[in-house]
Amino acid sequence: MKIAVISDIHGNDLALEAVLADIAALGIKEVVNLGDHLSGPLNAVRTADILMERDMPAIRGNHDRYLLTIDPAAMGPSDRAAYDQLEQHHLEWLATLPETLVYRDTLFLCHGTPADDETYWMEALTANGIVHMGKREVIECFAEGIAYPVILCGHTHIPRAVRLADGRLLVNPGSVGCPGYTDDHPVGHKVETGSPDARYAIVDRTANGWSVTFRCVPYDHMAMSRVAANRDRPDWACALATGLLD
Repeated sequence: MKIAVISDIHGNDLALEAVLADIAALGIKEVVNLGDHLSGPLNAVRTADILMERDMPAIRGNHDRYLLTIDPAAMGPSDRAAYDQLEQHHLEWLATLPETLVYRDTLFLCHGTPADDETYWMEALTANGIVHMGKREVIECFAEGIAYPVILCGHTHIPRAVRLADGRLLVNPGSVGCPGYTDDHPVGHKVETGSPDARYAIVDRTANGWSVTFRCVPYDHMAMSRVAANRDRPDWACALATGLLD
């Protein structure tokens, strides 16, 4: 049984279309979505329309929550850019999405960790903002009480898999549409994936247990970089063009 896992689209409709086409070409019928669908200076409405039409199992990410709960005047620039594009029925769709989800009684879906959509699960930060692999005991602690063989998370945009001590597989598929970003929480830092390609993962139940394959899909990333540049977001334009922030 193969299931595609997508996350962190961030309004990048062209990257989403490329990933969905790649999934279809592989003959995979089932897709789950880990949230942060729309926030960013790109094409929030078209992205929402594609996702609403597909009606795949999906959860709410932290930026989806911000779009629903923060006063627009207080939103960050990426959230406000998306909010200003969206219509009421798009927000109503976001509001229907749960914070976590169990799919096929086998896959547990969350955005950050099971308890917090803003917490990095498999990554940690140094005091000066260097992103690195988290400590094994912390990763294991976040998974306590999640009695499913596959646990899926997003949020960091970094493709990664960890086999927990009891054999459960923890997977972050990476970001479909945003290959680099900066954040100031809990300290200033940046995340760069190093390529502009769209990312997703495939989890597969085999005779030897669950496995994961990471996919890196090329698409017309320069078209999206130009959209960001035209909307006065040089940081997004650079990340979309190169996968880097400088």
